[in-house]
Amino acid sequence: MTDIELVNAAIEATKRAYAPYSGFFVGAALLADNGKVYIGCNIENSSFSVTNCAERTALFTALADGARKFKAIAIAGGKNGEISEPCPPCGVCRQALSEFCEKDMRILIAKSNGYDEYTLGELLPKSFEL
Repeated sequence: MTDIELVNAAIEATKRAYAPYSGFFVGAALLADNGKVYIGCNIENSSFSVTNCAERTALFTALADGARKFKAIAIAGGKNGEISEPCPPCGVCRQALSEFCEKDMRILIAKSNGYDEYTLGELLPKSFEL
C-alpha cells in the first residue's frame, strides 16, 4: 500500500466518525506488518471521558484481530469532515501507539494539500515505559 492510499483510507474513515458534540471528524488507517489496514474513527460520548480517538480505535481493532507489529498510521481530521490543517494524534494516542509500535514507525498526517510525515519518536520523544 502506498502512503497516499493509506492517507486516503484515513480520509475515508472520517465519514464513519460519530462527532455530534465537537463536529470534528477524525479517521485513522493503521498499516500492520502483514499488509492489512485497520481503520478507526473518533467516537464521541456525552460523557466526554468515554470518547475514543480514531487512532486508538484503529489500534485496538488491530490488536483484537491479533496484529502486533505496525508499519505506519495515517490520520485525517477536520471540522465537519473538511480536511484542512494537519490533525496530529493527541498525547494519549501517542502513548498508546508507543506501547505497540517502534519509535521509527511512520505517522502520516493529512492536510488539504497532501500530508506531513513524522516518526512516533519525533512526536513522542520520551514515552512512558516500564
